[in-house]
Amino acid sequence: MAQSAGFCYGVKRAVETTKRVKLENDSKKVWVLGELIHNSHVIKELEELGIMTVETLPDNEDGICVVRSHGMPPEKIDEMMSKGFEVVDLTCLDVKKVQQKAIQLAEEGFLVFILGKPEHPEVIAIDANARLHSDKVFVVPDVETLKKMDEEVIRHKRVGVVIQTTQKLDFLQEVISYLVPIASELKVFNTICKSTSKRQEEARELAKNSDLMIVVGSKKSANTTHLAEILKNITDTIHIETSEDLKNYKELVEKSLNIGVTAGASTPDDIIKNVITELEKY
Repeated sequence: MAQSAGFCYGVKRAVETTKRVKLENDSKKVWVLGELIHNSHVIKELEELGIMTVETLPDNEDGICVVRSHGMPPEKIDEMMSKGFEVVDLTCLDVKKVQQKAIQLAEEGFLVFILGKPEHPEVIAIDANARLHSDKVFVVPDVETLKKMDEEVIRHKRVGVVIQTTQKLDFLQEVISYLVPIASELKVFNTICKSTSKRQEEARELAKNSDLMIVVGSKKSANTTHLAEILKNITDTIHIETSEDLKNYKELVEKSLNIGVTAGASTPDDIIKNVITELEKY
């Protein structure tokens, strides 16, 4: 079992604080715009406590609106306030740092590249914050996308890079290697959070001595899917959301003598424990 599997600091802070906000404001409605974290079991638990997850802010309502751990575009926060909601900002502190670095690069006149998935809420928020200061901000999901921007890089000369906190270090290294020969000035902030780096490195070491690696967590979680991608290059790897999913891999589990287990940053301890308990039956 990987020691750092499960909730990271930012996720734990977001979940515990949101529950406390509801407990201390029982008479008020508590809303979260978008999923607080990428885990359906946690979202269901919050709903049972009366904390509502919505995709758009309701009209003619009031109460407290929580900014989720991934952060949010400034205009969305302004909308919360203009509609009369009390705002509790639970953006992960590591995500805040990426936003600040992207803003810094934009203000300094760099061509800004945000490495990550364009549809991911963290990346959307980073992009929106940086675009308040420059229109030369681009989200780069892969090196192939970057290669299409050669002329822009050469023309602008000054290039700045930040990366989604849950991305892979290999991706950052690949981008740097590509940009060094064509950018006159390159400023790079490695904004992959320490928790992600530690989790990935620990899982790599565990995989070297395992016949099978089991990654536990939501398929919508970026850091969890990246873990599975990394480990598949080392040993047999399966990505499951709950212990129920193990039955789909019964033959593979039974033939594996050494099994390593890790989990994403948004995977609750009880789900991980249930997987371990189920494995022990084998």
